[in-house]
Parts: sequence; structure tokens; C-alpha cells
Amino acid sequence: MNTPNKLTIIRIIFVPFIVMFLLIDKIPHHFLFAELLFIAAAVTDYYDGKIARKNGLITDFGKFADPLADKILVISVLACFVELHLTSSILIIIVLAREFMVTSLRLVAVESGKVIAANIWGKTKTVSQIVAVVTVLTTEYFLELITMGLLPLMKWYSQISFGVEILNAVVLWFSVLMTVISGVIYIKDNIQFIKTTK
Repeated sequence: MNTPNKLTIIRIIFVPFIVMFLLIDKIPHHFLFAELLFIAAAVTDYYDGKIARKNGLITDFGKFADPLADKILVISVLACFVELHLTSSILIIIVLAREFMVTSLRLVAVESGKVIAANIWGKTKTVSQIVAVVTVLTTEYFLELITMGLLPLMKWYSQISFGVEILNAVVLWFSVLMTVISGVIYIKDNIQFIKTTK
């Protein structure tokens, strides 16, 4: 197994640990640990593709596993956010619907002997999701530090908490907007695969 594929596997292995740190709030600084692992996973996403393209190490496994790892990572974290009441289940339903549609279109294209390459909108979607997740984890850790008494801001906690809630909602729903836009453009640019399917 080459280095890019190993990085992809590492990204998938990180997911259960990120989920563990997110959901077990009895672990001190659990949001920080989840955020550090998530950032590390995002870094592997950047480098596995870069190394594969630079060194001619693109494989069929990589084409399959890399986008799958991305989806597992982001959707797992968003599911945890729903569990923690940090966002609405509607958000994750929209993201899942987009991913199912795009994946289905890719499968149809493969049957036609075509490989649909990622476009700038797909990359923008991924970046917006990463930024949104990191923002939420950072702000929630900030609140955690206050409740732990490590930041002397408890008397303003309700106001700070409200501000954090608004900020998190904005970045998460912006990432959903980018997810929907990228999905619509993806389908529009590749609608011929659906039209030619019998």
C-alpha cells in the first residue's frame, strides 16, 4: 500500500476517536482533543492527494477510498453535533442527500466508462465544511474552559453562549449552502450521464 492510501486509511481510523472525544464529555478538554484529531485528519486529506498526484501514485483504491474517507469524517462529526444539540438534524439530512446524489451520479458515469473529476465547487464545499467543524469545536472548547473555571468569564456565560450559538449556526449553514450549490453544479455539469441511461 502506497503512502497516499495509508494516509487515507489513517483518516478513517481517526474517526472513532474523534467521535469518542466528542461524545464523552467526562474527558477533560474533550473538544480540544476532538479538534486536534479532526485537523490532523484534514491534513492527511490534503497531503494524500498532493503526494498521489506529484508521484504518480493514483490508484483505483485511492479514487474510491479518499472521497469515502472524507464523507465518513465529516458526516460522523455532524452526527455528533446533532447528538450534542449543536445543530439541527435537517442539516445532516441535506448533506447526506447531496452525497448520495453525487455518489449515484458517479456510479452511473463509471458504468458508462467515464470518471467524473472533482471540481472547484466540490473543493470549496470540503473547505467550508472543515472550517465550520473547526469553528464549532473551537468555540465549544472556549465554553468548556469557562465552565471548568479556567477562564474568568462565568458571569457573562449566557451572553457568550448565545453569541457562540449564532456563530456556529452561521458557519454550519454556510457550509450547507456550499454543499447544496456544489451538488447542483455537479449534477448540472454531468446531467448527460443521467439522460443517456436506459
